[in-house]
Amino acid sequence: MPLIREEDKKFLMQEFEKHLKNDVDLVIFTSENSDCKYCKETVELAEEVSEINKKIHLLKYDFDKDKEAVKAYDVEKFPATIVAEHGKKDGRIKYYGIPSGYEFGSLIEDLKNVSSNEVEVSSKAMEVVSKIDKPIKIKVYVTPTCPYCPRAVGTAHKFAILNKNITGEMVESLEFEQEAEEVGVSSVPHIVINGEVQFVGAYPDDQFAEYVLEAYNNHPSS
Repeated sequence: MPLIREEDKKFLMQEFEKHLKNDVDLVIFTSENSDCKYCKETVELAEEVSEINKKIHLLKYDFDKDKEAVKAYDVEKFPATIVAEHGKKDGRIKYYGIPSGYEFGSLIEDLKNVSSNEVEVSSKAMEVVSKIDKPIKIKVYVTPTCPYCPRAVGTAHKFAILNKNITGEMVESLEFEQEAEEVGVSSVPHIVINGEVQFVGAYPDDQFAEYVLEAYNNHPSS
């Protein structure tokens, strides 16, 4: 049984027709490991999305066997879904765990944004993001039923599109329960930047950018 309903497919067909400009890669890392709860569904979802428009190219890798790809896309766990410009091994826009529920909308937005290479952020956020000249990793811990989480994921991913030094990762807290516990996730969205600056909530992008700047300033260039 398909994961995407027929009426949703029709809607996505129109959306992609309207917004996809350049080809885009949808990259999946899964494993045959029995620990991977939603590997099968993650692949199915990506296959169904990629079938809707020919500009979406699906690439499938095995986390345990395809070590070169794991390194190239900087993948740490599975299942992982990555949206990248076509032909570029770029792992800056990631989903760890199945991008389902409310996060399915985030995935669709990423495909449109990466394809057009255009995102809208406030001038204040743009000012901060443009000055980042060293690696910043933003992890956004979510659950599929959290209606506010896509906003935080979307902001992290927009920042990653705007600046190649920024990586935005969605982490599904229920699939990666131990990691979420270690970080101290009790409500979502819970954001962790460079492993130290943390906040909870779907903040406007200019406030979100202030936390990015704090993480950036914590480690001045030597």
